[in-house]
Amino acid sequence: QSVQVAEILYFTDPICSTCWTIQPELRFLKMTYGERISFRYVMAGLLPGWDNFNRGGIQSPEDVARHWEEVARESGMPIDGKIWMSNPLSSSFPPSIAFKAAQMQDIDKAIIFLRKLNEAVFIHRHDITEVGLVKQLAFDSGLDATRMMRDINGRATQLFYQDLQLANEYKVELLPTFIFRRNGEVVERMMGGIDMRNFESILLRIDPTLHKVKAEIDPEGVFRQYPSLTKREFRFLTNTSDDEADLMLASLMECGSIKECR
Repeated sequence: QSVQVAEILYFTDPICSTCWTIQPELRFLKMTYGERISFRYVMAGLLPGWDNFNRGGIQSPEDVARHWEEVARESGMPIDGKIWMSNPLSSSFPPSIAFKAAQMQDIDKAIIFLRKLNEAVFIHRHDITEVGLVKQLAFDSGLDATRMMRDINGRATQLFYQDLQLANEYKVELLPTFIFRRNGEVVERMMGGIDMRNFESILLRIDPTLHKVKAEIDPEGVFRQYPSLTKREFRFLTNTSDDEADLMLASLMECGSIKECR
């Protein structure tokens, strides 16, 4: 018996701040529905370079810094926009191509790698176009870093341009964009975030037999699946208040299950 899988094209970019802020919802969907829904990550090429760049009113690194601070305030996810003042990235294409190279090796490790790119740029203000850093993050994600460097200069670039072409075909203008398909046919699209109720009702329309594989998510189980979490993600996944989350995290730290990253 074949299990019908709802296919979702997820158009994203390593420096898309809204894509970073929806990680709690994205991780919740993955934990709750498991293999029954499949996300296909498509790189949409947010920042080709700064020459004549104008997207959604953003024309300079300073504009990005302001935008990121605003997104951080609204979302409760940790984002530090100061990188755009001190050491602005020249383009989001290099880390996107690196992600395609990671995908060539292993889909799951590629997603871990993308997470590490996100944390590096949004939290730690690192330049994720820097080759040494990319190699280190690839290695930390369990990827073959040497092969990755080879692929970046080879087939991964080609795959990235195919992604851009797909974004173009689907007229993707806002990130993130989710395109829901059934048997290759587009059923629905969602842009600029995740409205959970809406998202789940679309999933059920695509596959009425879809059911949650996990209804309750326990605190330790969250960390088993996602070794690195922001507080906002932990709260969302465990469905707890700020104070409850603080208590749970404190007790997990006390017994040495987790440690805080600075």
